[in-house]
This record gives sequence, C-alpha cells and structure tokens, in this order.
Amino acid sequence: MTKAILFDSTLCVGCKQCEEACARRWNLPYTEAVAAQERLSEKKLTVVQTHGERYSRRLCMHCGEPSCVSACPVGALEKTALGPVIYHEDRCIGCRYCMLACPFQVPSYEWSAAFPRVRKCNMCYERQREGKPTACSEACPNGATICGERDKLIAEARRRISEKPSEYFNRIYGVREAGGTSVLFLSAVPFEQLGLPAGLPQHALPALTWQALSAVPGVASVGAVALGGIYWITHRREAVRAAEGPARKEER
Repeated sequence: MTKAILFDSTLCVGCKQCEEACARRWNLPYTEAVAAQERLSEKKLTVVQTHGERYSRRLCMHCGEPSCVSACPVGALEKTALGPVIYHEDRCIGCRYCMLACPFQVPSYEWSAAFPRVRKCNMCYERQREGKPTACSEACPNGATICGERDKLIAEARRRISEKPSEYFNRIYGVREAGGTSVLFLSAVPFEQLGLPAGLPQHALPALTWQALSAVPGVASVGAVALGGIYWITHRREAVRAAEGPARKEER
C-alpha cells in the first residue's frame, strides 16, 4: 500500500512546527527570516501559508504518475513503490525540466550554490521505509498533518466530511488531481482559496509530456543525448580528479 499525507486545514493553527521539523530533518537553517517566508525554496521544502484566517501547506504532492519523473532525461527523479517521489542527486545534470513539468510548481533550485541541486520534499522516504512517520506529521501538535496508507487516509477524510459536513468543503483535494497525488487536503473553503491550483486535469500528466515530445522527436532525442553527454563528461572529470589526487600528494 502506498503512503500518503493528509493535511486538514481546519485544524491548522499556523504554528509552523512542521516547517521547523522539516528543516531539522534536512539540516537546513531555520531562522526568523526563513520562517517569515511563505514560499517554497531551496531552503524551505515545506511552507505554511496564510490565507486570511486560514492556513495551508505547500510541499511536493508526490503524484501517482509524476510529470517531473517523466520529464527527467537521466532518471534523477524516481517514483517509489512506497509512494514518495525521491531525487537522486548524483544523476542530476541540472536541466531543470522537472521544474517546468511540475503542475504544482514545487521543485526549487540552488541558484547560488557552486554545485547546485534540485531541492524538494521526499516525504521522509527513509523514515517511512523504516516504519516511522514523516517529520512534519510527527511534529504537528494538533493533528492537522497525519500520514499513513493512502486508502486509509482517504477513508478518514471522507469520515470527517460526513460527520461534520458544515465544517468542510465537500471534496478531498488530491484524490484525482493530476491523476491522483500522495498528499491530500481537507478545507472549509474551496481549495483555490488556499492557493492550490484549480482546474487541473483528472488524468495523469506524463501522457501529455510524451505527446509533446513525440511531436518533436529529433529535438527530444538530440537533447537527451546531449544532456547525457554533459552528465558523463561532468562525472568523468570528477573521477579523474579523484584518481589524480593521491598521485599528486605522492609527488609532493
């Protein structure tokens, strides 16, 4: 069974403990200035956003069929059987196609780093693989963020709506959006009022990616070969430097 996260906006008080826990998990700085930012960035892989008197969260949605995975020419992004979409830093060539492909505008890039990486939430893949909860759900004091098996979380969301219909907008965001995601939302108001994209197709988006690529097969294939070449050259240089290091020390 695939894992998922359920965020219930009606329970969120905006304490940002999920943000701080995420920063600790990734060894990222969490200063007052960072905490004040209400947007995803290379320093903030989840964010609590204020919408009047209500709060929402932004993080990677971990789509069932991710367009970022489909768009990556070197397999730097992977959809795992457990549910999370994970990033392989050692494969990435920095093309940033994933950023263009993501319908939720999630991946960020380390523009100022000497060796930049793409940064995004991986739904605490390592923790969940060991049977532990995500850092954000473990830190949430009000149960606004919980994690578990996707089917069970959908059933729990439906139960909450059924038991308190006056307190919830009658829909679960993420069940079908972009073919279905592993991050689900409940809200008292329509989801676009919480900053979530409205009008997304109900089918998976990689099919659209392949349709676009098939229209320009020459460009796509040449681009993939070129990017693969860049990747090989870059890592070949690293291997040569590593091999030369001990030899140079001996010469001294």
